[in-house]
Amino acid sequence: MLKPELLRTFIRVNELASFTLAAEQLGLPRSTVSEQVRTLESQLGARLFNRSTRRVQATQDGLQLYERSKELLSRLEEIEGLFRADPADLSGCLRVDLPTRMARRIILPRLPEFLARHPGLSVEVSCTDRQVDLLREGFDCVLRIGALSDLAVVARPLGRLAMVNCASPAYLERYGTPTSLADLGHHQLVHYVQTLGTRSAGFEYQHGGTTHFVEMAGAITANNTDAYESAALAGLGIIQVPHVGVRDYLASGRLRAFLPAHVPPSMPISLLYARQRYLPPRVRSFMDWLAQLLTAQLDPVADTD
Repeated sequence: MLKPELLRTFIRVNELASFTLAAEQLGLPRSTVSEQVRTLESQLGARLFNRSTRRVQATQDGLQLYERSKELLSRLEEIEGLFRADPADLSGCLRVDLPTRMARRIILPRLPEFLARHPGLSVEVSCTDRQVDLLREGFDCVLRIGALSDLAVVARPLGRLAMVNCASPAYLERYGTPTSLADLGHHQLVHYVQTLGTRSAGFEYQHGGTTHFVEMAGAITANNTDAYESAALAGLGIIQVPHVGVRDYLASGRLRAFLPAHVPPSMPISLLYARQRYLPPRVRSFMDWLAQLLTAQLDPVADTD
């Protein structure tokens, strides 16, 4: 009989295309991972991977086993869940990726509540501004802000984030508070890009259902939301961010909002997870908790036309 732990190891090796990375994520020696895959191949009488010094790639047999294994393991978890009288009986490790600012200000402060409800669970939290590869990097779910392009995963929409233009009081005292788009020619924008060396399109706003840009000067470009926000707090220029991320600063006066009729389109926020028939109960429970938490925190949205 095939042991579930062998299938879990096989799945992680396939998703990461690496025995070494799979061993790191599973917390096992690389030799153990290799041995488990060899054992599985021996039991099945099939070669599951083509191995070379540069890459590990699933064979046709390996690809078929991968799809069936994920469904089988998910179904096993679902069956186990049917006989758990108490949701506290959920166990295992969740691997999730969250936007840095939202994780720090909203999710992580409330995470103890979820773990107290499910003491058998542990959570590995990744916080990054880049778009992680959910499947290849082995995440159970990913919280993503912005447009979606990955058709290989399932998206669970949670809502949209209202945007705001803001700057520090010191900056506005120096340059004045913009009251029209024409005023922006005398202002500095903190540019945000995912890849340094590129340039942002400028100040973004929506009008008539269309997105427009105003080119602006700016002495600083950031590729990280913390740096982007810190630059504004330091008086280096204007930023455009989701209101929920800076509302504490707006309430305390450390940042001030302006041009409310000329803000970027609201940004969608979604939970992404693997496209599989049966979702593990621990993943479903975490996503339900996260959706409830964020729905209560999100600002009402009314896009400006």
